Amino acid sequence: MVKMMSERLSAWLERDSWVVVAVLAAFFVNLGGVPLFDLDEGFFSASTMEMLQRGDFITTYVNGAPEFHKPILIYWLQALSVSIVGLNEWGLRLPSALAASAWVYAVLVFARPRLARGGGVAAAVMTATALAVMLIGRASTADALLNLWITLAMLDAWRHIERPQPTTLYRVYLWMGLGMLTKGPVAVAIPFVVTLFYYASVRDVGAWLRAVFNPIGWVVFLVVAAPWYVLIYLEHGQAFIDGFFLTHNVGRFTDTMEGHGGQLYYYLVALPFIVMPFTGPLLRAVARVGEVRQPGMERFLWLWFGFVFVVFSLSGTQLPHYMLYGTTPLLVLMARHGAGLRSRWLAFVPPLLLMTIFLFLPEIVAIAAEQERNVFIKAILSRADEALDIGYRIGIALALLCVLALALLRRLPPLRALLVVGVIQALAVALVVGPAVAEVQQGPIKRAGLMARTLQEPVVMWGLDMPSFTVYRQVVTPERAPQPGEVVVTRINRVERLGPHEILFNQGGIVLARVLPQ
Repeated sequence: MVKMMSERLSAWLERDSWVVVAVLAAFFVNLGGVPLFDLDEGFFSASTMEMLQRGDFITTYVNGAPEFHKPILIYWLQALSVSIVGLNEWGLRLPSALAASAWVYAVLVFARPRLARGGGVAAAVMTATALAVMLIGRASTADALLNLWITLAMLDAWRHIERPQPTTLYRVYLWMGLGMLTKGPVAVAIPFVVTLFYYASVRDVGAWLRAVFNPIGWVVFLVVAAPWYVLIYLEHGQAFIDGFFLTHNVGRFTDTMEGHGGQLYYYLVALPFIVMPFTGPLLRAVARVGEVRQPGMERFLWLWFGFVFVVFSLSGTQLPHYMLYGTTPLLVLMARHGAGLRSRWLAFVPPLLLMTIFLFLPEIVAIAAEQERNVFIKAILSRADEALDIGYRIGIALALLCVLALALLRRLPPLRALLVVGVIQALAVALVVGPAVAEVQQGPIKRAGLMARTLQEPVVMWGLDMPSFTVYRQVVTPERAPQPGEVVVTRINRVERLGPHEILFNQGGIVLARVLPQ
């Protein structure tokens, strides 16, 4: 009976239907069930809200000030989404979920004819349920959309290398143009440099030059990307050049921004968690890198991953999701070599450890709260007991038992079993861990914003950088010190500086107070 069930499950895990299950679990289950996370989700969402209120679809603003962090495409898509389904978490995150789904489908279509039986499905499921991909596919930011365009550009670049066709090359320029409209030069730099490395490795730089200087390709690119850049420059001039190109592109590489510094080994440590629960296939693929001697797809994929890994390891600003720009080729390589994984210990210890950490998260947070000296952070952590309750513990314990059962089901090959673990992990994060963490970190600011929506007095934000407050209040909230007669949202450790005041809301370190006349 166990043998028959294992064989049927293994056969099902080779079907496209399992990709659909993985996509739904990773990107759509409880998509709108948790508050927006600050800073990034709140920033993008507040910009979209203000875009609709202003009717200005060229310049993005946050709380009345123009911002040049990112290009415009994600804001247009979010504006379209919330215009249809409403200004809520679901509507703001839907474009990312759809982009991530298309990203997974692109991997499936590319990998299926190029990998052994079941390899395409494995690559797609691993892409959907790898921890960092899942999280970014549920976030109201530009990153899932950018990764879609980079993936499409790079996969079509390889198709053009395999079999040069003008239409394939023009698609590469189309995807780069859309990427340029989503996040900027990184969407162009990765395809250009990686293909140069590959063509140089096969001593055919002339082919690269012909592709790079293709006039029709550049027309496609400019038709897509140039109009918005021209319009924003005409409106803001040098301020846009300084803010977007110099600060948020060059500056992020040369300097540490927003406290996101790191070390040369940062991504070496982060990578096993980025692809969790597929750390075992990762180690299996890395162990085979020395075998890449002949030109071909595997060399191209390693060059793609290696370029991203090296460049962002040297960057002054380091964030986990930057490595996603090179994670797609790594996941395809993991699917290619993962079928040879035989050690169940290597396959299952990482996800079991992660689930164990989740299980004891209440104790970890309690220890952190005891040692924390920052009053604001301590107030946030003090609410953890309310969210990390018995329901949380039961949900994670069930997920842990399921992973353990798959580890013990020896008739199911490790890679196949890990595809099920990926879905289990996605559901655990979407239904248990994510809501608990969001309630602790973001629940108070959401409730403060909803309360502020009912007030008649002017409201300002002071000493607090949580733009999701503006989204929940649905009114632009100036960032400045409050005046008598105004309501202020601030941190608990700033209340004593307000002078005479009346507390309207106080939870998790977030205070809403009415400033009284002297």
